[in-house]
Formats: sequence, C-alpha cells, structure tokens
Amino acid sequence: MSTVSQPANRPEQPPPAPATGAAAPDPAATTDRHRLTALQGLAALSLDAMASVAYGPESIVLVLAAAGAHGLGFTLPVTLAIAVLLAVLVASYRQVIAAFPDGGGSYAVARTHLGRRPALVAAASLVLDYVLNVAVSVTAGVAALTSAFPALYGQRLWICLAVLVLVTAVNLRGIADSARAFLLPTAVFVGAVLAMIAVGLFRDAPASTATAAGHPSVLAQHATSVGALLLLRAFASGCSALTGVEAVANAVPSFRAPAARRAQRTEVALGALLGAMLIGLSLLIGRFHLQPVEGVTVLAQLADASFGHNGAFYLVQFATVVLLALAANTSFGGLPVLMGLLARDNYLPHVFGLKADRQVHRHGVLALAAAAALLLILSGGDVNTLVPLFAIGVFVGFTLCQAGMVRHWYRRRSAGWAGKALLNGSGALLTAASAVVVTATKFTDGAWLIVLALPLLVLTFEAVHRAYGRIADRLGLGRVPEPPHRTRSLVVVPVSHLSRLTGEALGAAVSLGDEVIAVTVTHDAPEDRSAAEALRRDWELWNPGVDLLELPSATRSLGRPLASYVRALAARRPDARITVLIPEAEPAHVWQRLLQNQRGGVVAHAVRRDTDAVICRLRFRLTP
Repeated sequence: MSTVSQPANRPEQPPPAPATGAAAPDPAATTDRHRLTALQGLAALSLDAMASVAYGPESIVLVLAAAGAHGLGFTLPVTLAIAVLLAVLVASYRQVIAAFPDGGGSYAVARTHLGRRPALVAAASLVLDYVLNVAVSVTAGVAALTSAFPALYGQRLWICLAVLVLVTAVNLRGIADSARAFLLPTAVFVGAVLAMIAVGLFRDAPASTATAAGHPSVLAQHATSVGALLLLRAFASGCSALTGVEAVANAVPSFRAPAARRAQRTEVALGALLGAMLIGLSLLIGRFHLQPVEGVTVLAQLADASFGHNGAFYLVQFATVVLLALAANTSFGGLPVLMGLLARDNYLPHVFGLKADRQVHRHGVLALAAAAALLLILSGGDVNTLVPLFAIGVFVGFTLCQAGMVRHWYRRRSAGWAGKALLNGSGALLTAASAVVVTATKFTDGAWLIVLALPLLVLTFEAVHRAYGRIADRLGLGRVPEPPHRTRSLVVVPVSHLSRLTGEALGAAVSLGDEVIAVTVTHDAPEDRSAAEALRRDWELWNPGVDLLELPSATRSLGRPLASYVRALAARRPDARITVLIPEAEPAHVWQRLLQNQRGGVVAHAVRRDTDAVICRLRFRLTP
C-alpha cells in the first residue's frame, strides 16, 4: 500500500468546518443525556426504601400484637417516631450529598474522616445490608404473591429460590438497570398505595375481609398492658422501613448537572413519599382495627379493606411483587461494585474486581446470590424471620456516616458549620441509639448473627489486606527490579503418541528454547510396554532431531513422574530456565470437551504444585 507524504514546510490543514446549520455535538451534553433526572433518580434509587413499605408496618404490627388489640393502638405513635428519625436522616444525607458530590455514602465519608477501620466497618455493614436486601425483598415479594394466591403458601421457599435464580441470571447476562424502565412499576406501586390510603381513610368499615378469612390470628388474647420494652421492640422492627435512605447519596455522580442539587431534591422527595406512605398505612391499620393473621401480609389486608377483593386488590399485590423484585435487583448492581472497590484496595480477592465481557462483576453477582440463597434456606422463605436482621447493619452505616460528617464540618469550618455539625451529630446520636435498641431487642431473634458477622467481615477484610501486603513485599511491588538478563532456556515436552499435535508442539518448543527434551511416561503393564516400544520405534523413524526420554512409573500416574523429573532437572541445571510445554487439542464444539481425557490439566497441576517451572499450554484448534 503506497502513501503520499506532504512537503516538509507545508502547514497542517485545519479540519473542515461543519456544514451550515449543523452544530458540532457537545460531548458533555451527550454524556449528561445518559444521567438521571430527579424523577428518574427517584425511580432508580428509591426501590429499597419504597419496597420497605411492604414489610415495615407489618413488622410493627406483629410486635404490638403481643399486647393484644390494646397494643395495636400504639401503631401510629411508633410510626410517627420512625417518621421523625426519617426526617433527621433525610436532612443529614442532604448534607452528605453536598459535602461528597462524588458519591460513596458511608464508606466514602468514613474512609475520609474516620480512618481505615471505621471505613471497613461501614463497608461490612453495606455488604450485610445488600445481602439482606435481596433475601428480604424476595421473601416479601413472594409473601405478597401468596397473599393473593394462598394455595402457593406451602411452596414459598421454592418460589423464593426460583425468583433469586431468575434475578441472578438476568444480572449475569449484563442487562443494565434502566431508570426509564423503573419509572412505571415505581409509579404504579406508589400510586396504588397512596390511592389505597386515600380511599381507606374515607371508609367507615372494611370493604372486604376475604383475604384474612380462614387464617389464624396472631393477636394475643387477654393482654391489656403495653410496656416500654414492647414499644422499643416495635420501633426497632419498624426501623427496617428506613433501609435505602442512603442510596441517593451513594450515587450522586449518576445525576445530571447540577448533580448535587438534583440528588438533594431526590432525597427530599424520597423522604416525603416514604413518610406519607408509612403514616398513611398506620392510620389505616388503626381505622380498620386490623389484626395480623398468619400467611397474609398486612399490606394485602389493607388493600382488601380499602378497595375490596377485586382487580384493584390484585393490582396492589402484583405491583408489590414487581417492585420488590426490582428492589432485590438493585443489590446486584450495588454490592458487586462495592466488592470491586474493596478488591481494588486489596481488602477482597482481586477476582471480585474482574469484569466479564458484558461489563458484569460476575464473581460478585454469584457471591451475592449464594449468600442470599443461604439466608432464604435458613429462614424457610419467611420474611418475618429476616426483617429483624435487616436494620442493624443499616444503622451502623448511618451512624458512621453522620459521625464522619461532624468531623468534616469541624475541619472545614465553613459558613454555618456549627448548625450543620449539630444536625449530623443529632443524626449520629439517634441512629446509634436506634442501633443499640435494635440489637438489644432483636438479639435473641437472630440479631446475634449480624453482631457476629460484622466483626468477622472486618477481620476478613484485614486478613486479605495483610496477605496482599506480604505478596507485594515478596514481588517487590513499587521497587525498580534488576535489569533483565538472558539465561539458557530448556523446554520439556511431554508426549504420549506421534501425531500432528506432537509435531506442532516440538516446532513451538524449538522456537522457544535453546534445548528441547521430549519425555514420555512408561508403565510396567504388558499393553503399556508394547505401546512404549511402538512409540520408540516410530520416533526413531520420524527422527525430529529431539531425543525422546522415557520416564518409568510403577503406577499409571502421569503428573508425578514428570514433576519429579523436572525437579531433578532443575537441581542439575540451576542456570537454566525450564519450561514445560503441554500440547492439547481444542475441540471444534463445546460438547466435544466431554470426550477429552484432561491429561494436560493433570500434568499442569502436578508441575505447578511441585516445581517452579514455567507452564506453557499449547492449544491446537481442531476445525469442524
């Protein structure tokens, strides 16, 4: 191909101007078009919080039911206390968004202002939150489904596992979460719940009780007193409705410019909607004198009481199932990314930082699915077993984030810093107190598992970090290595028969090394001796210019004799660089791999385990 050169003194020509009427594309505008608006952010990042409406009020009611009908009268006061905490959290996270416009939430704040150990505690709490979010969302969604179709109640565990497999498969395919796709199910769910509240508040009596009919009540009988401990337990259970409030602060860069301002508006809208739905549902619970029953969710009973047992009732149930499935899916987008960040900082194995062809953190997705499946099996697919575990890790993250923000304002001392620090400090005290209350009241209900898992995760992160530190020291990372020098190269080629594959292997070996040795392992059995003699005879006739060395073996082992020979060869030739070149055929079709004897893998494993030789696996591709 010929080229035409320009004269040396000819100036470079400027690029042609765009045609009249056509504007050059703005890269910033193009990038910004793919970011979130405030409305899209509300749909994409509020799913965890919105989904908690399906199980938060129910958690309160189930605890207060221990005090009978008198205890259920405290549903609204407990919900109002949770709403106050929600307002403080929303105001605090608005400040987090302003101070950390690059996102990261509690992990970023703790790492910047509190140090390595608190940052690891925050990361561990996020890991537990993500895993529990999947398990709780799946079980709550299946509970909504079985409330509409009671015949499925006995199969809820298998349905939960099937939903988990489906969500995992979707994420392994790399289907990205689309905010536009989330808008419709989020709008349908929020609209249905708000409509249910509005209709229910104008009813004097339930429109229908068909959903709860025939199900045993869990309400305690002859109980007339409500103690402080019971109210604290109800508050602790209801705090599960606050999960997901921090999601907007974690993803500020995902918003369109001005990103921080849009994220703050989204945070306020999320808090307002969540607070309105929680208070509205608690008002309906008191208005209809709802009694919790086994096998039917509180939300299903409220939909039945407000709308009647008709199409609107089933719309609420299906909208709940879809939203909870999407809420579980957000963990698959968040946890693998967090694990990738921890792997980048050497706190998790580096395999979690790898991405597949579809830009998927496949190992993180599979790890999340395995942990969630284990929780589903241990809980039997029962949402009320998992909810008590949910809030502890969340409140630990809340507390660390708010404490870090106090230190942030104290260091910056910008205008109005004292008031901002007071707000974050109040949030830290409230969330810390809530964490203590949740842990103490739910300890025997399974919270001990989270109390144990949190420090174990932190210790695991630090153990992995120390291991990578030792590896880096041995490899001399960060230090200039010695200049490379040439050593004599010796290539060992294991063969078992003569074929085109053998010829390709020896051709590659003589190209790579200064000296080539072909070796074959022989056995004492009569049929093996005859095969070895045939190979020796054919080798002499072929005469490739490479000697064939026989390695006798008393057993039918292939890897050990070869590894022993390489180890002895390295002892005799310490100045040589030894490479073991293993020829292997690559089948034309995937199913044909089942026909292979896996001899190459056996040899490679033995050499890698017992020697320091370089292993080279030569793939000879077979055409169809």
